[in-house]
Amino acid sequence: MGLSITSINGQKVRFGAGLRNDICSELSELSSTKALILSTPQQVDMAMELATMIGDRASGVFTRATMHTPVDVTEEAVEHAQSVQADSVVAIGGGSTIGLSKAISLRTGLPQVAIPTTYAGSEATPILGQTDKGIKTTLTDANVLPRVILYDPELVASLPPSMTVTSALNAVAHAAEALYAKDRTEETTALAINGLKAFAEGLPTVVENPNDLKAREETQRGAWACGTVLGLVGMALHHKLCHTLGGSFNLPHAETHAIVLPHAIAYNAVSVPDLLAPVSDSLGGSKPGQALWEFAIAMGAPLALKDLGLSEDDLDRATEITLKNPYWNPRSVTADGVRALLQNAWAGNAPSV
Repeated sequence: MGLSITSINGQKVRFGAGLRNDICSELSELSSTKALILSTPQQVDMAMELATMIGDRASGVFTRATMHTPVDVTEEAVEHAQSVQADSVVAIGGGSTIGLSKAISLRTGLPQVAIPTTYAGSEATPILGQTDKGIKTTLTDANVLPRVILYDPELVASLPPSMTVTSALNAVAHAAEALYAKDRTEETTALAINGLKAFAEGLPTVVENPNDLKAREETQRGAWACGTVLGLVGMALHHKLCHTLGGSFNLPHAETHAIVLPHAIAYNAVSVPDLLAPVSDSLGGSKPGQALWEFAIAMGAPLALKDLGLSEDDLDRATEITLKNPYWNPRSVTADGVRALLQNAWAGNAPSV
């Protein structure tokens, strides 16, 4: 059923409608007889349906995954996994659920199967972001990479339009920053461009017709490409800003990425316009930041951080946190530059050039 490939990073990756129904064969390949099913509270029904399908192979269900992977929730989940003697973890959901799966695997060594229901792409990376006492930190460890990914377009067909768009723009952010990463290669650049094109072509169709499974699968291929490239190269200012806003101000992950992306790309395009040309090539126009902003408007994406609950009074502190332990960036990161960028993103203005 569906197309199966061995990914660049050694993962088994499958695409196809109805693939979630093939979960038992994947567990057999992992020699798993006690899988722990993970989800968020909002996706309990999906997790329970999967557990019913797995039958005796399910050792339990843990449904408290939450955004930014708080360490206290992870510790509770690890205790649960040990209490039910789980020998694998199956994550059905988006970045929050897959993040929890990775955090459990990091601490226990349990193999993971990821069944994504968004375009976040976390399933294709060896990266784990965790939040402890209001600070989000990231690590890269091959041990947190899921062994198997099942991309089932039927699962994203029911994704609400708003979440479809913000999740897709979250994925696009990985590709955009990969284009100018200091450790980029021809292979990673090709992956990034493939991811950008998949969303540029597939997302408008999905927004118009959410049940178009062919377009949904195209966007899932984009999510895989963007997620994979995220795990192969370093990210820069855009991701630092989003980690700051998410970890320290508890803003929602995908929406924050969608809003910040045009502004961060416009900021960096001043220094590396040639490297960011594929963004304009995929979306139209000549300025990549502006192209992303206009694409976001056309797709109905959120445009202002103030609409996510961020106070204008928080912008100075966000600037200060962003400048601490800065990520490498192709353009010098200054307090004035970051503060101006955040002001535009907070207000919902067009990006500065």
